[in-house]
Amino acid sequence: MKRFSSSKRAVNNVVKGEIKWELRPGGMLVQKRDMGDASSGPMIKIKVSHGSFHHDITVPAQSTFGDLKKVLVQETGLEPKEQRLLFQGKEKDDEECLHMVGVKDMSKVVLLEDPASKERKLEEMKRNQSVLKACEEVAKVRAEVVQLSDKVNALEGIVHGGTKVDEKELLGLTELLMVQLLQLDTIEANGEAKLQRRAEVRRVQRLVDTLDNMKARNSNPFSSSGKSEAFECASPSFPSSTRITHDWEVFD
Repeated sequence: MKRFSSSKRAVNNVVKGEIKWELRPGGMLVQKRDMGDASSGPMIKIKVSHGSFHHDITVPAQSTFGDLKKVLVQETGLEPKEQRLLFQGKEKDDEECLHMVGVKDMSKVVLLEDPASKERKLEEMKRNQSVLKACEEVAKVRAEVVQLSDKVNALEGIVHGGTKVDEKELLGLTELLMVQLLQLDTIEANGEAKLQRRAEVRRVQRLVDTLDNMKARNSNPFSSSGKSEAFECASPSFPSSTRITHDWEVFD
């Protein structure tokens, strides 16, 4: 009866989760270990080859390939999901233990970057280069627009002062601004470059509107005082003794 009781307690311990089990490659059921157990064991040095780069990585002998990937993040900059580890010509799963597949001290492991991840990075690099190029093109246009803006502001002050300016100068600035607007339209932009291009388009449009208002004001510099040119012309004066009638004389 005592032996039966002892066995029953052991079973209860397993059920309660005091002993955890894991399935190793090959179907072997063993007690599950945690990283604390692994780090307390012997350490091994692994030579990891990554293209033209070689890394000497020291890890606990009972680590998994997933553990090794986590250590390689700092060395390679590749996230675990972007890594593929090969040992003796075969790719290994993250759950496989190093010592279970024969990885020993000074063993060689090959690291490959996942093709899909590599392709995504290349696409992202191309996009970044495209955005950078677009930003540079927008910056060139911005420099021209700033110079034109200074000229527009100077003429605006003159016109507001009631002085007329040469109409050709206003038309010339409008044409130059339209050239810059067309230049912005040819720039293929995404992301930040697209926002910068949109801002410059709006600035050019505001300057063109300002020039249009200046043209109207320039043709009538006294319009701001609320008087039209027609009323500026004085009415003909007559002597006080003169009587104005509406009688018409017919001439043969």
